[in-house]
Amino acid sequence: MKTRQPLILAAQIEDGDLEPFDVLRRAHFPAERNFLRAHLTMFHRLPGEHLERIIGALQNVTSEASPISAEVAGIRHLGQGVAFIIESADLYKVHAELRSIFLPWLGGQDLQKWRPHITIQNKVARQSADALYRTLSEGFEPSQITIIGLDLWHYMNGPWKHEATIMF
Repeated sequence: MKTRQPLILAAQIEDGDLEPFDVLRRAHFPAERNFLRAHLTMFHRLPGEHLERIIGALQNVTSEASPISAEVAGIRHLGQGVAFIIESADLYKVHAELRSIFLPWLGGQDLQKWRPHITIQNKVARQSADALYRTLSEGFEPSQITIIGLDLWHYMNGPWKHEATIMF
């Protein structure tokens, strides 16, 4: 579905768990493109024209849910950047439920297999991405994070405007 008011849905990570990713993002993400904190995108382009319906669906799906434990399972090379791989059966379940609700609205990127991650570097020279990937991989140890809710953002051709938070 075409939309002129795209919404982005992200998992809300507990502040203390998010901070180390944020530090890395501020250090390695191009400043002119870094409009917000580190985040875990669940859907890239939902139709803003249906904001109330989307918020209602999010409230229905999260109403019985508890905070979700997820594993920071590895480092992913993105070609021109680096991200942390996130794994959680419970998070996949929430995503699958929302995907079935949002399916008529989803475009190409959101129809692909979902691979949750937190991007800390993007759109840089390959050599910079290679160097950061090597550095982070050398000392990497899996860890746990807690996802406490969902954040809905309005994409404004660069900056993002926060629309709603729906807690688990």
